[in-house]
Amino acid sequence: MVAYSMREATPQSTEPLASPLSGTLTFTMAIATGLAVANIYYNQPMLGVIEHTLPPSPYAGLIPTATQLGYALGLFLLVPLGDIRDRRRLIVTQFVILAVAAVIAALSPTALALVAASVLLGASATVAQQIVPFAAALAAPAQRGRTIGTVMGGLLCGILFSRTLAGFIAAHFGWREMFWLSAPLALLGAVSMAIALPRNHPHSHVSYVNALKSIAHLWREEPTLRTATLAQAAGFSSFSTFWTILALHLQEPAFSLGAQTAGLFGILGVVGVAAAPLAGRIADHRGPVLVIRLGIVLILSSWLLFGLWNSLVGLAVGVIVLDFGAQSVLVSHQHVIYALRPEARSRLNTVLMTGMFLGGGIGSAAATVAWNYGGWPVVCGLGAMFALVALVLRLVG
Repeated sequence: MVAYSMREATPQSTEPLASPLSGTLTFTMAIATGLAVANIYYNQPMLGVIEHTLPPSPYAGLIPTATQLGYALGLFLLVPLGDIRDRRRLIVTQFVILAVAAVIAALSPTALALVAASVLLGASATVAQQIVPFAAALAAPAQRGRTIGTVMGGLLCGILFSRTLAGFIAAHFGWREMFWLSAPLALLGAVSMAIALPRNHPHSHVSYVNALKSIAHLWREEPTLRTATLAQAAGFSSFSTFWTILALHLQEPAFSLGAQTAGLFGILGVVGVAAAPLAGRIADHRGPVLVIRLGIVLILSSWLLFGLWNSLVGLAVGVIVLDFGAQSVLVSHQHVIYALRPEARSRLNTVLMTGMFLGGGIGSAAATVAWNYGGWPVVCGLGAMFALVALVLRLVG
């Protein structure tokens, strides 16, 4: 067997020779990132409404899982293209595909059809992960951290407010209307990126297959990357367990609340936006591993709150703790892996994010089974178990 060379697989720098990013362009990229990533969370607060309006099907509970698995698939197969293709063209194309996927979802006559559309929706939503490294490449070195922070802030806001918007639209107009709204928003992202972004011509002619091989090479050679990916996957499984079941839990007789209330819980997660820079500053001074462990402890603590304080106030406090912990863990894991091989950050990010959303898909699927088997108490036990797995991985690693 011929040894595979990381040097051969890693494209050279694709950074264009351009002036530093303007504040307007950075803000535009942040908004586009939020518009893209929001699509993988729209269905979570709408799940109860979807189940009630579509013909009865055992596949309805798999809709959030399918979206996240599609996102993981896009991370692995599409994001590496950013190192070997014109990023502006990739970004615009993926936004157009995202709009088409939203239309297919809106027209889906059955739960199984919506599951299939959700896979495409999730895969095309990885355009958000094309924008973040492009922003880093365009930024001047002295402004790179601030630029990435701004764009990631847009991504976090997209995650948070997507649930609120989807819950409101589903409650007042219907779940299909949310996807009909998503389509022109995606086209708006395509147009804005086509106008605002410069062309990006990669200097490397490495093949797509070799770029994918380099990802496997990184996984084999970097135990720190493996530990970070597995722990992030377990932590995000815990995070997804809650958000997959929240809408169904709030529909129970103890609450009798709808999708709009489930969506409003996303606003509480705005603390996650504050957690990202705070976690980064602490990681700079005390080390990212400490922040990761503390973040996982917060995730575990949130499940104790959910299980022991099963009220609207308890859920609200738990959401704040959960989102703060989850964002701290993600930012600190990125801090860890980006220090491994600066020349391969896109592929390092592909590994981490692919593992993360595979974990999210597992969490959503397991949460559905737990809910059907034993309701909210079993879901709380499942979420706590995922958090414990993440903590053990970080303590051992």
